[in-house]
Amino acid sequence: MELGTCTTKWTVDYLSQAEGSKEVKIHVSAVPQMDFLSKNFVYRTLPFEVFVQRAAEVKHKEYFISEDEKYYLRSVGEDARKDIADIRKQFPILAEDVQIPEYFEKEQFFSSVFRISSAGLQLWTHYDVMDNFLIQVTGKKRVVLYSPRDAPYLYLSGTKSEVLDVDNPDLEKYPLFVKAKRYQCFLEAGDVLFIPALWFHNVISEEFGVALNVFWKHLPAESYDKSDTYGNKDPTAASRAIQILDRALKTLEELPEEYRDFYARRMVLRIQEKAYRNDYG
Repeated sequence: MELGTCTTKWTVDYLSQAEGSKEVKIHVSAVPQMDFLSKNFVYRTLPFEVFVQRAAEVKHKEYFISEDEKYYLRSVGEDARKDIADIRKQFPILAEDVQIPEYFEKEQFFSSVFRISSAGLQLWTHYDVMDNFLIQVTGKKRVVLYSPRDAPYLYLSGTKSEVLDVDNPDLEKYPLFVKAKRYQCFLEAGDVLFIPALWFHNVISEEFGVALNVFWKHLPAESYDKSDTYGNKDPTAASRAIQILDRALKTLEELPEEYRDFYARRMVLRIQEKAYRNDYG
C-alpha cells in the first residue's frame, strides 16, 4: 500500500526540523500504562522539536515527573472542543509526505490523527464509533483487539475498559475478562491496520514510533453526534436509547425488589429479542 515518502523521511531529526518550535499539548506519564479513567498522566506543552527528542529518549535529562517518564501526542484541532484533528491543518509540512489510502469517498472523511509515542507506552482499551486505519509510519506497535460481542466481559466505563493490563489482568477484580476472545497483531513501519467501528483495541508502542489514524464516516452523516471531534461519541440514536433506558431503570426503582428484578429480566429478554443479532450466537 503506497503511503508516500513518510516511511523513509520521518526520522527524529527530520520531524524536529519540519515542524520546529510549534507548541504541542502532550500526555506525560510516570508509568508505561496510561489510564484515561484514573487520569494517571498530566498534560504539558512543549515545542514540537523538544517533544520529539524527548519521546525518542529512554532516559531524560530534562523531565516533568521522572527521568523515565513516557510521552504521547494525540493531535487535536485548533479548538479541540470544536475542530477535528487534520494533519493537513495542524502539521501541513509533514502532511505533504503522506498519501492517505483512498478506501472511502472524500465526503466521508472525518479526521486524520497524528500520533507519536515513547517506547513502551500502552494506551487504554477503548472503542471508536467510526471505521479507521491505523497507519504505522515508523517504529513497531502491538495491537490487541476484542470483538464488540465481548463487551459484557470488558468492564466498560463509557467507551473504555477498566481492565488496563490486558496481559496480566486482575482476575479477582475482573473475573469475566477471561471470556473475552483476544486478537493480536504486530505493526511495523509501513503497515496499515483496519480497525472496524466498535472493535475494542489496546495499543503498545514497542519502539518510539509515529503513526497516523484516519477515521471516516461509514454511516449516514446525520447518524453521528455533531459535537464529536474525536470520533468516540456514540451515534445520536444510541445515545437517545441509553437515556431512555436510564429513565426506565429509574422508574423500576419505584417497585419492590422482587417486582423490580422480574420486570428488569423481562426488559432484558425484550432487548435480546428485538435488538440482538442472530448470527452472534
